[in-house]
Amino acid sequence: MPTKSDNIIEIKNLKKKYGDFEAVKWITFDVKKWEIFGFLGPNGAGKSTTIKILTTMIDKTSWNVKVDWNDLSNQHAVRNTFWIVFQESSLDDELTGWENMYFHAMLYWVKNNQINSEIEHLMKFVELREFKDKVVKQYSWWMKRRLEVARWLLHHPKILFLDEPTVWLDPQSRIHIWDYLKKLNEEQWLTIFITTHYMDEVEKVADRIAIIDHGEIQAIWTIDELKKQTKKKTLDDVFLELTWRDIREELVSESEWIRARVQAKRRG
Repeated sequence: MPTKSDNIIEIKNLKKKYGDFEAVKWITFDVKKWEIFGFLGPNGAGKSTTIKILTTMIDKTSWNVKVDWNDLSNQHAVRNTFWIVFQESSLDDELTGWENMYFHAMLYWVKNNQINSEIEHLMKFVELREFKDKVVKQYSWWMKRRLEVARWLLHHPKILFLDEPTVWLDPQSRIHIWDYLKKLNEEQWLTIFITTHYMDEVEKVADRIAIIDHGEIQAIWTIDELKKQTKKKTLDDVFLELTWRDIREELVSESEWIRARVQAKRRG
């Protein structure tokens, strides 16, 4: 049985540069097995870049990073350990809800004798069973989000990377989803790595949090310890205390850096 004293992610002196812009600056932290880890920061702080590196979507400039004891150079082994949920939908709008679930199950080798029962259970959980035969393009935005939640639960990964997983969901749906995720975390030893701007979600579920700003880790602690150290009563106040600034940097993300380079080339 895993314990929370074992690390499933280890990051030492991670750095990422886009030209002269340092998106991530020699950060070091770990994520323990079977914990819910909150990764917080303002827009452009380095959260997305870090997650893209951990999920092998982009290369690191400097190392050392291991995911489930695998170096990132072993991409196949690393990718088998996690599932990532982005802010934007990745569903196929031309397929039905059931078909989206089925093809995902096949892609991730869910056992044939379990596929139907797993899909049935999860679509009932997200309250979409009566819409399972409708094509996804007929779903509302929040219905698509619920279907995505059901789809990534089919995979049963060791780590879930959640990038704003409950954005735009109604409060009842947010509570329902987090109750279920908490249950998975506790009963199936699932490690959850979450970025969100909903501080109330993090405060209720996270074992520890890291706050990143300007590409640097500002703090890594439990929420109670952070409140004690900053002498603040709420996580919102802690966050503002550690990240507040008057003016944001002009280049705050990979996409903005790319746009700047394209515009410069067009200008000759």
